Amino acid sequence: MLFHLGNLSLLLGLAIPTTLGLHMIMLRLFLMTGCSLFIAWATLYRCNLDVMVWNVVFLVVNFMHLFFLLYKRRPIKIDRELRSVYKRMFEPLHVQEALFQRLTGQFCTIQIVKKGQAYAVEDKTSVDERLSILLKGKMKVSYRGHFLHNIYTNSFIDSPEFRSTEMHRGEKFQVTIVAEENCKFLCWSRERLTYFLESDTFLNEVFKYLIGKDITNKLYSLNDPTLSDKAVKKMDRQPSLCSQLSMMQMRNSMASTSDTDDVLNQILRGGSTGSSLRKYHCPST
Repeated sequence: MLFHLGNLSLLLGLAIPTTLGLHMIMLRLFLMTGCSLFIAWATLYRCNLDVMVWNVVFLVVNFMHLFFLLYKRRPIKIDRELRSVYKRMFEPLHVQEALFQRLTGQFCTIQIVKKGQAYAVEDKTSVDERLSILLKGKMKVSYRGHFLHNIYTNSFIDSPEFRSTEMHRGEKFQVTIVAEENCKFLCWSRERLTYFLESDTFLNEVFKYLIGKDITNKLYSLNDPTLSDKAVKKMDRQPSLCSQLSMMQMRNSMASTSDTDDVLNQILRGGSTGSSLRKYHCPST
């Protein structure tokens, strides 16, 4: 009877469809049950040492594999300060909690900037050192003393600099970023983050999307620097037709102009984009 029950357990384990989410765990459980029955059968009825020893080995191997599978399925505890960033930015892109924990648990730090302190100073601070996401507070971005836009929580602080200097290192910030409140931000070492993203294609594409989206929102906020935090969040979820048209105009003007630096300076001063928006009537959404 024990011999037949052991074989039945092996049959049931191998017959489990792979479409089930727990099929590997169930397979190991049935294999362990079968091995246990074979050990009892070989010990009590056959007194066969070889059969008992081999099934003990199979039992130990399957138990170790089962423990590993259960360990992989353990609940991941994301730090309370990072949960908002994960829910808002990474979870909608199907980044698993374990991968997010690897991303934030090895080579990044949480830093604090007090109200009035500068995160970056134009023409002085290097852009090669870090990439940051604002976790708490609000920052102000200015160019030669002229206000450009605000940076709110769950947004990259220096995404334009990160993207624009991927091929050109050693450059300085062209804007000044100052904390308007006591701020807390998540900071990655740029070199180590780049190395990590090169080893993970999926996460690399996620970062390209998030940084591109963040740059688009920052460029749009140049057109309307009075945007509130709620308005930015609403725009982040569902960009209006006006924002799409203004960004198209900005890209087209930059692409059709040979002197890109002049265009960028005009954008930073709010000249060309502001006039283009006044000339173009954006339909209400």
